[in-house]
Amino acid sequence: MVEQAVARAAAALAAAQRDDGHWVFELEADATIPAEYVLLRHYLGEPVDAGLEAKIGRYLRRIQSAGHDGWGLFHGGAFDVSASVKAYYALKMIGDLPDAPHMARARAAILAAGGAAASNVFTRIQLALYEAGPWSTVPTMPPELILLPRWFPIHLSKMSYWARTVVVPLLVLGALKPVARNPLGVKVDELYTGRPVKAGSKAADRKFLWTAGFTTLDRLLKAGDGLWPKGLRKRAMQACVDFVVERLNGEDGLGAIYPAMANSVMMFDALGYPAVHPARAVARLSVEKLLVIKEDEAYCQPCVSPVWDTALAAHAMMEVGDPPAEDRAARALQWLGPRQVLDVEGDWAEERPGVRPGGWAFQYNNAHYPDLDDTAVVVMAMDRARGRAGAVHDEAIARGVEWTAGLQSRDGGWGAFDADNSYHYLNNLPFADHGALLDPPTADVSARCVSMLAQIGEADGSARMTAALAYLDAEQEADGSWFGRWGVNYVYGTWSALCALNAAGRGGDHPSVAKAVGWLKSIQNPDGGWGEDCESYALDYAGYMPAPSTASQTAWALLGLMAAGEVESPAVERGIGWLARHQDADGLWGQEQYTGGGFPRVFYLRYHGYPKYFPLWAMARYRNLRRSNARRVAWGM
Repeated sequence: MVEQAVARAAAALAAAQRDDGHWVFELEADATIPAEYVLLRHYLGEPVDAGLEAKIGRYLRRIQSAGHDGWGLFHGGAFDVSASVKAYYALKMIGDLPDAPHMARARAAILAAGGAAASNVFTRIQLALYEAGPWSTVPTMPPELILLPRWFPIHLSKMSYWARTVVVPLLVLGALKPVARNPLGVKVDELYTGRPVKAGSKAADRKFLWTAGFTTLDRLLKAGDGLWPKGLRKRAMQACVDFVVERLNGEDGLGAIYPAMANSVMMFDALGYPAVHPARAVARLSVEKLLVIKEDEAYCQPCVSPVWDTALAAHAMMEVGDPPAEDRAARALQWLGPRQVLDVEGDWAEERPGVRPGGWAFQYNNAHYPDLDDTAVVVMAMDRARGRAGAVHDEAIARGVEWTAGLQSRDGGWGAFDADNSYHYLNNLPFADHGALLDPPTADVSARCVSMLAQIGEADGSARMTAALAYLDAEQEADGSWFGRWGVNYVYGTWSALCALNAAGRGGDHPSVAKAVGWLKSIQNPDGGWGEDCESYALDYAGYMPAPSTASQTAWALLGLMAAGEVESPAVERGIGWLARHQDADGLWGQEQYTGGGFPRVFYLRYHGYPKYFPLWAMARYRNLRRSNARRVAWGM
């Protein structure tokens, strides 16, 4: 049963590999990104592409909830007023009549939640750009912010990479307050109740004094708006443009993420750059490359994930281990090699000057923003291939390890893109109501870095490994799990940590490992699989809540348990049985649930590749361990 399942899945995954050796699968978010794409086209006054808009409209209507009549942040998720406002606005822009049944139901749900005024800051900015909402409800962020010295409490370098790239063009837009062309003149006045709404926040552990102080600062900035010296304002605006142009990243776009890319296009437009200007033209093209257009539907991705998909699929193929699969993995590593960033000191260098570049980014190109997670996964894949490839990847491995070690934070952990990006007071800014302004160390990324260091031979007694393991110990929850920042959620974090602890030499009898194993077994579903909902990120989370089994989360739990020496346990056998029963006719696994993390409580991701390579990886590992004399996993993942 297992052998046949592995063979079928490996063949299907091999068939999805691109001719040049890489894999890339769709990356789907919520209604927000495709809705913003429609609004962007109308903001710019571009010719209406009726065929494309019709497909996006069908997509938005399909994912509208039949339960709460609005749009959630993930499949089956609760009503979200911001996503619903944007989806409603986009559908109205496409041509859906306000009195159509689906629009009337959505409008009623939005009004019941407080209306458009209750939406988050980024949605209120979008509305203000259309004169469909007031700028007075948008926190003031003057462009002069970019000129402040680094020691100043509010500084761009103290924010995460994604916040930086999104905010800088917004500084220009907030100062100029341009108005969308909006040729059809579509507004959404009907989404306002006329009643004031108290601003909310999804940030964790907000502090009253910080919040009160920043709110007062916002009032002062609003009162003084227009009093900035013209010369200073001009210099600040130019600094914003220079920041964007330096990081424009060609056809891959600013930060290689949709919000930053779209904001850069609107910034160039507001500054009077013609559509044919090279900077504006390439910025606009970068947005278009995120579209997924199918026969009946279309949507816009938040970004693309080729390096991540390729590295993880290569691991799965190496786990399969037969010559055809090994050849597929070798081709993938050949594709990954040239994408290592060796010549650009990105924003991370502000905190770690002197560290040589050596990381990989998540997307095709994003040289200013490589990340630790991708780098660790690629390095482990290259190291694992040494037995077959020899020393081909040795230099790449060495540089990747050097860069990763150089970005270890003071607390022993690693963030995704920067070291020591832990200025938690900034989440009290009125602008930061999404609670994701920062990139502090997290257990999942730190575990991946530990796995990498341990796999290449880093001794447990080294100073950096000792600090990293102490960080993981401190981050373990009382129930034995670990938080997963970039995957949903505690199942993801616990899998990551168990792999790291195994690689670092901790066996199943170690208290932290045994406790984690006990937690994973305790939450296994009666059907043998594992599942966890995105609601596990709730601020009032009090422990695991049962959720339907998914292919990717079942695979994570199995990989974690096997890393802890549990390959012969009944829990693992039942989990493998679940995967075998749920394998589709094409050899892969389906999964509508979102198991990828973007911003907890704000933004989630459906990685279409996760149910394709993770279950294969888990089943191949189970087969390998059961038919060998060894019971210990030899690799960091």
